[in-house]
Amino acid sequence: MKKILDLYKKYEEIINYLIVGFLTTLISLIVYYLCVFTFLNPNVSLELQIANIISWLLAVIFAYIMNRIYVFKSKNKNIRKEATKFFGARIITLIIDMLFMFSTVTLLRLNDKIMKIISNVIVIVLNYVFSKIFVFIKSHLD
Repeated sequence: MKKILDLYKKYEEIINYLIVGFLTTLISLIVYYLCVFTFLNPNVSLELQIANIISWLLAVIFAYIMNRIYVFKSKNKNIRKEATKFFGARIITLIIDMLFMFSTVTLLRLNDKIMKIISNVIVIVLNYVFSKIFVFIKSHLD
């Protein structure tokens, strides 16, 4: 048990990020699937992107709160600036997600449910890099 705890402590940030990333992805997928199974048609390009944006927005709100508290344990008192940087970085990955979904689903006619999962994996990796480098920067004052 001690070895497991030691490993967790050593890789705590990455493990917590993966857990939060999994939960964020789950929220994103559930919201996306609810949208396309109830009121939006993924075969209509505009509706596909609306479902994508709705799922993105709810997932990003959840991700910011969880990343701030549990992953990066931010002490930054300027939450507005930090949140702005977080959402800005996520907008970049949203654009990547949208381009991926457009090219694979709309142009190549691949399955939107599978492509959404693949897209989310790419986005999770990019989001960690952006959060680590640009958003939750540890200062020597922490």
